[in-house]
Amino acid sequence: MSRTSPHTSPEGLAPEGELSRRGLLRTAGGLTAALALGAASSVTTTAEAAPATFTHPGMLHAYGELNRAKVRVAAGDDPWLSGWNRLTANSHSAATWTPNPQATIIRGGTGENYGILYNDIHAAYQNALRWKIAGTTAHGDTAVRILNAWSSKLTTVTGNADRFLAAGIYGYQFANVAELMRGYAGFDLNRFKTMMLNVFYPLNNQFLNNHNDACITNYWANWDLCTMNSILAIGILCDDGAKYDQAVNYFKNGAGNGAIRKAVPFLYDSQGLAQWQESGRDQGHTMMGMGQMGAFCEMAWSQGEDLYGYDNNRFMKAAQYVAKYNLGEDVPFTAYTWGTGQNCAQQTHTVISSSGRGQVRPVWDLLHYHYARRRGLSVPYITRMAQSVRPEGGGGDYGPNSGGYDQLGFGTLMYAR
Repeated sequence: MSRTSPHTSPEGLAPEGELSRRGLLRTAGGLTAALALGAASSVTTTAEAAPATFTHPGMLHAYGELNRAKVRVAAGDDPWLSGWNRLTANSHSAATWTPNPQATIIRGGTGENYGILYNDIHAAYQNALRWKIAGTTAHGDTAVRILNAWSSKLTTVTGNADRFLAAGIYGYQFANVAELMRGYAGFDLNRFKTMMLNVFYPLNNQFLNNHNDACITNYWANWDLCTMNSILAIGILCDDGAKYDQAVNYFKNGAGNGAIRKAVPFLYDSQGLAQWQESGRDQGHTMMGMGQMGAFCEMAWSQGEDLYGYDNNRFMKAAQYVAKYNLGEDVPFTAYTWGTGQNCAQQTHTVISSSGRGQVRPVWDLLHYHYARRRGLSVPYITRMAQSVRPEGGGGDYGPNSGGYDQLGFGTLMYAR
């Protein structure tokens, strides 16, 4: 196969004797098995059941990551301390933050007010991290105050098609904060779950099933991915195996661009690279995709499932590709054609886009520390990108617009190892 031809991977079962990460964890037990995981994961069309018992906390931050950050910050060790200082310098992490809950959130069209929501979510998240790492109850109280305020008032997320982005991005972020605060005195977890199930999930499910009545390829990979993230996070938060499976099965075999082989359509195996679906669009959204798929893989990892390595490290190769190009180096590009609108009118990207090239987003340390440290793999371009943006900040550190809040951030603090 030529370097620039589309890759068509077999839809076969896992090689004989190969185990998923969950299978290894169940068979060999815990961390030892996770560390023994090989470089490639299986490709399978067989639905894999959700864990019999969900791990909590078990989304972007499991117990190990939280405890490591706590111990290392207390010891004054870098890069954790530098990441911690970035967090405490952010105004969103102040315990004096006052929530501003709304009954209706609008993204897209007349009356947009969604900035209120994402600012409050990031304040809740950053205060939750400060409580988890330093044990300061003032920050824990603030995080819970924000969560309770919104679950007592929010009933509707609406707007034009962008309402699906809001329900996806802010759905998975909100659920992650709630997961961190699970069990905290005064947190009304049941009411919060009801909000997630009644306000966010219906929009997530609607989009993943009918894509706003558009051609299945009309919406970019990020639209599917943020939706998948929200469904996965809600499944974990609510101990709902059906929703967990819905998200994971879509990642493996979905019809839209968030599914792994559609988000990463072309492989250049001789170079260890793979082209991302939005590479011909612009680099800002391409890097957003690194953050969205990285978050999805990390949440699944916390539940014992390796999607980072799925289909012979397909995502890793795409992240290497995106990092290499945004470091200023050349990468191969295969013309990408897709259907748009309701009639699937075809459009084609013939060259990679340089728009937004080199943009800084807090998405790289998660990928670096997983592939290079957890897995011990060589990912030089991901590593160089991570080094160039470290220590990572979060919402409020990358401008006032929504793009600066697409990722929860603070990867240096939370994932260094």
